[in-house]
Amino acid sequence: MVDDATLIARWDGRLPRYTSYPTAVQFHPGITEATVRGWLAALPADEPLSLYLHVPFCRRMCWYCGCTTVVANGSAPVETYVEDLITEIALWREAIGRAQRVTRIHWGGGTPSIVGPVGWRKVNAALRSAFAVDPDAEIAVELDPRTLTNAMIRALAETGVTRASLGVQDFDPVVQKAVNRVQPFELVADCVARLRGARIERINFDLMYGLPHQTELSVARTARQALSLNPNRVAIFGYAHVPWMRRHQRLIHEEDLPDAPERLAQFRAALAVFTAAGYVAIGLDHAARPDDPLAVALAERRLRRNFQGYTDDTAPTLIGIGASAISSFAQGHAQNAASVPPWREAIRSGRLAIVRGIEPDADDRLRALLIERLMCSLALDIGAACREHGVDPRRFADVLPRFDAMAADGLVEREGWRVAVTPHGRPFLRAVAAVFDRHLDPSAGRHARAV
Repeated sequence: MVDDATLIARWDGRLPRYTSYPTAVQFHPGITEATVRGWLAALPADEPLSLYLHVPFCRRMCWYCGCTTVVANGSAPVETYVEDLITEIALWREAIGRAQRVTRIHWGGGTPSIVGPVGWRKVNAALRSAFAVDPDAEIAVELDPRTLTNAMIRALAETGVTRASLGVQDFDPVVQKAVNRVQPFELVADCVARLRGARIERINFDLMYGLPHQTELSVARTARQALSLNPNRVAIFGYAHVPWMRRHQRLIHEEDLPDAPERLAQFRAALAVFTAAGYVAIGLDHAARPDDPLAVALAERRLRRNFQGYTDDTAPTLIGIGASAISSFAQGHAQNAASVPPWREAIRSGRLAIVRGIEPDADDRLRALLIERLMCSLALDIGAACREHGVDPRRFADVLPRFDAMAADGLVEREGWRVAVTPHGRPFLRAVAAVFDRHLDPSAGRHARAV
């Protein structure tokens, strides 16, 4: 078995997370509002939609954060943003021309619950006025346990929220102080109890490794504490230290960060806690109880990956609402203006705030399929996938030597055109998927390290 230090030296490059392909790095301003309106005109009337709403505000900044978010000073910016969200919802309804069926709604951020009970109810009323939201639609929201009030929980329950994702990261007080997120275990446990008491029973946790002062033992301890609260699923994310992109990360002392072999050990330790308890390992960095829809979708080979990560969502079209939100259509992807002022200016002018995107060609679409199958199933039959699309698999003959090099290191197994990622290779899944990325520029430094 090749040691971890050698594996990291060979395969731990700066790589995308492959929530889309081509990735957002390849988005360009040639995709405009007019482009998206044309795509919407081709949307079948009976096709279901998913909606994603982005709220880019938090009460305080967590220094590890890599999201598009700002600290809200007072309630006025948030209240104004709520009104602009409602305006944008109406614009999408007008552009579609009918109340399209919606089967999923996901709120991300930032801290979506910062809109408060009144703002939350107003936006949800606007959504249900503009779209035909299924009675059994999954409605998921990301929450900060530190700021979640009982009044907000009542609003979530009354508007049909079915799943809550709590940012846990780490329970060690030393780590929490180092990343400016002090959040005791007891606080999270109380939050979980209050949510489940309101019949919001599906609970997700986000955990992190690679943070300052974390060790393999401390990460495993946090995982066991999280497990004691019986979450339905967990995500185990590696901290992406990109201070050249997120200036607040400069407040984290690099000398306190674990090195790459320690990061790898931390990930494996956290995942092992959950799999030993019967959770199913999913894709790159998730684990779920066997009855969770993600685990069921994995077993039934219908797990997907999109801009929200791993999902069992079958809707072909995703509409992104809010600053920086990304939409996906059969024809391609489109992103709203990233910061609030230009997004707001477009919305108030009666325009969709699209500023960039991409329309993949046939080769990109095939590569996207290959990458998604690897990221979801950790296995791929290149020949079968190519034949499905009328393509000679020999087009990808150049990737086989790279897979063979990975096989020699124990990361994958290859038999003919079939490739399978080994359990030892799971942390290097992004490197395996990157074999198909014809746009990747390893020298650009735009991505965090893979492990």
